[in-house]
Amino acid sequence: MYSLKNKTAIITGGGSGIGKAISVTLAGQGANVFIFDLDEKGSQETVETIASSGGHAEYILCSVDKEEEVQKAVQYVLNKQLPDILINNAGIAHVGNVENTSAADFERLFSVNVKGVYHLLKYCIPPMKANGGVVLNMASIAAWVGLSDRFAYSMTKGAVAAITLSVAKDYLKYNIRCNSISPARVHTPFVDGFIAKNYPGQEEEMFKKLSATQPIGRMAKPEEVAALALYLCSDEASFITGTDYPIDGGYIRLNS
Repeated sequence: MYSLKNKTAIITGGGSGIGKAISVTLAGQGANVFIFDLDEKGSQETVETIASSGGHAEYILCSVDKEEEVQKAVQYVLNKQLPDILINNAGIAHVGNVENTSAADFERLFSVNVKGVYHLLKYCIPPMKANGGVVLNMASIAAWVGLSDRFAYSMTKGAVAAITLSVAKDYLKYNIRCNSISPARVHTPFVDGFIAKNYPGQEEEMFKKLSATQPIGRMAKPEEVAALALYLCSDEASFITGTDYPIDGGYIRLNS
């Protein structure tokens, strides 16, 4: 089950965290993985991890908010094979409410988290129309619940959720499925860096506090998100489109 043999996957932000876990997991099931990321060191490490297990992966340095870079990166893949899977995982975070979020920060979040998704869709959807395929977007619980001091970030993830529905509707006739995943907090190097930067000297205390906000009592592991991504990209999920999947330790429904 969940075989992706002879499938080609483009995964943005595959150099670390959730994107790395998804890249390794999909490659482990036979997918040819192309990572689009600005993190050359992390991307190289992901490629080496995949190769050490007999998988195939390449990385292309690409900033998803720059259309020309995305176009060139997608064309590089197309020169080799048609993409079957697109995973829009790359994104950035921001802390702030509407009063203390600058216009520059707002535009930066929108550019990466929303325009980045648009750019990949714009250049991947047309070739995918030939044989069908799967689009999987990374949304967030921030699209569905109110989170303190996540004004701009929540805006972008709400947009990603809406984009998912629109693409799912528009491309049904081409056998292109589009879904999204909405994680709560996931323990990645980004989280560790965020805590160290914003709460120096209180790292252990803050980690426990943030973990406890999930009713299940801990953060998710990147590999758990990757397992859900694998299912949604596989033929076993061929009847699923236009759906968001929370992976949140009960946060949305049980946090009262």
